[in-house]
Amino acid sequence: QDLGRRARQFVVSLHTMKVTILSCKYTAGSIGASSHGSLSSASGGFVRARVLAPPCTPIAMAARSIISGGFMASRSFGITRRECIRLASRWTRSPSDNAPCMQRSRKGLAINAHAHAVVDDTAKHTGKGDFMVYNTMTRKKEVFAAREGQGNKVGMYVCGVTVYDFSHIGHARAYVAFDVLLRYLQSQGYDVTYCRNFTDVDDKIIKRAAENGEDPLALTQRFIAEFHTDMALLNCLPPSVEPKVTENIEQIVAMIGTIVANGHAYAAQGDVYFHVPSLEGYGQLSGRKMDDNRAGERVAVDSRKKNSADFALWKAAKEGELSWPSPWGPGRPGWHIECSAMSERILGPVIDIHGGGADLVFPHHENELAQSKAACSHSHVRYWMHNGFVTVEEEKMSKSLGNFFTIRDVLQRYHPMALRWLLLGTHYRAPINYSKRGLEEASDRVYYLYQAMMDAECIVDAASEADRQPSQDVPEAETARATARAAMADDLNTPQATGSISAPLKVMNDLMNTKKGRKTKDRAARLATLLGTLRETIDLMGLPVGDGAAQRVLQELRQTALTRAEMTEEDIALKVEARKEARAAKDYEAADKVRVELEGKGIVLMDTPEGTTWRPSPVLE
Repeated sequence: QDLGRRARQFVVSLHTMKVTILSCKYTAGSIGASSHGSLSSASGGFVRARVLAPPCTPIAMAARSIISGGFMASRSFGITRRECIRLASRWTRSPSDNAPCMQRSRKGLAINAHAHAVVDDTAKHTGKGDFMVYNTMTRKKEVFAAREGQGNKVGMYVCGVTVYDFSHIGHARAYVAFDVLLRYLQSQGYDVTYCRNFTDVDDKIIKRAAENGEDPLALTQRFIAEFHTDMALLNCLPPSVEPKVTENIEQIVAMIGTIVANGHAYAAQGDVYFHVPSLEGYGQLSGRKMDDNRAGERVAVDSRKKNSADFALWKAAKEGELSWPSPWGPGRPGWHIECSAMSERILGPVIDIHGGGADLVFPHHENELAQSKAACSHSHVRYWMHNGFVTVEEEKMSKSLGNFFTIRDVLQRYHPMALRWLLLGTHYRAPINYSKRGLEEASDRVYYLYQAMMDAECIVDAASEADRQPSQDVPEAETARATARAAMADDLNTPQATGSISAPLKVMNDLMNTKKGRKTKDRAARLATLLGTLRETIDLMGLPVGDGAAQRVLQELRQTALTRAEMTEEDIALKVEARKEARAAKDYEAADKVRVELEGKGIVLMDTPEGTTWRPSPVLE
């Protein structure tokens, strides 16, 4: 018991930390033990721990009691779920501390100075009802509000994809994050103009089209359609407008001309370069200095450039490539200028929110900011927002490492809402580790969620009109709703918001599955209230909640489980019959063998008075 009290000193991250230091001291003498534990988000704010300490150390034993179903700390160590939550709130730091986030890879412990710890304390709001967002420019959380004189109108620009291939899970991470932002803003009454572009002319596009023997514009149109399919599957709302580079050449050329006229760019043999030293304040978004781009180290030397950090606004045409006329000769836009020109045309010189992945902070967004300022002195982005990186099984995602996954790859074996839930389980600014185990756990959680919803819907629908009127006396529902609202208002804390539905789900299952619950006089009314809270929260997260949604999602989850198991309903029926025959013959070993075999494939059999059924189950090896 005394050891258990000491073990409570370890730091538990509820949702977003990639690595947390867990520590405790032995009670006897001055001997201490500490270890690093790798934490990654699972579903609904729950945490799973891969403890890297020796298995016999007290802290390792304590940390292993945090399992995928939630904080179920072993009673032998005396650590309750409430204490875990309290400790997490006490020990973790806000991203406004600007502290480096530690990441563990197979190469060892490293410091990622760009990533910030993002376990936020909602009590730090500056006012009741404020929506706080982390601004990359100021490196702190700020109250979000629409511009004076704009009413409830908000302009949001998110950098889109370069369309030469299927989109990968890093894209899914970014666009799910900003879809949640869009939904939240709309829920608060804002009229959002959401602009997300397509880069449809680029070196990679030209190269891929040549390899395929395909027209570059046909290639981009094909993958724009595929991208739209992926976003629809992930239930991301469509943007208000999706501009393409090839449809905005006139605006791009005009902006480059203005930048040249203002003395911030120069022509060189058909190319046009932005002269970085000409603009005061370059590097303020990323925090980089000019010395970071010394020639011969990080930036290739080009004798035509006045400074090694200068970057292309316009590229002279090469033989056989797409090109457009310009004052500097035929060519095509550089990468960065497109977003400056398109955002200015659609949203104006002042953008309320500009978003994208953390990998875009430099050079893309830094250069975009410089271009816009050089073209228009009062150009301004009010809030810069960036989502964190994605690793795969603790390694950087890379085709060369063989751990590169497209969205389509993932959705062939897992339900889109399982992937979405996995992404929501980590704060959008924190790095996220994509893993098969994480997907399995997310899939299981989504199944549990929708099964509870469908069961409750059946009970509520079967009740009389009077009996199913929502009850006002369900404190778990109001607490969960308040928790979710506070979490979302605190820089879109989706792990805490999704975790808020755990208590309502437990109450729902008690009402539906326990003897005492089934005898509750106002059961249908309570279930109706809890259902309302559940739907409100997951709708804000972007999960389907309409009529028939629960039944449809459950059926789709079963189908993806069969795909992973490489089985059909008929195959399972044959296994169930074989098990039934073995049990009838009292050959319990053979019957158990069938059950274990199916569990290893993610299929769990459930014996009921009506017969044997099955449901998907996570395979966590």
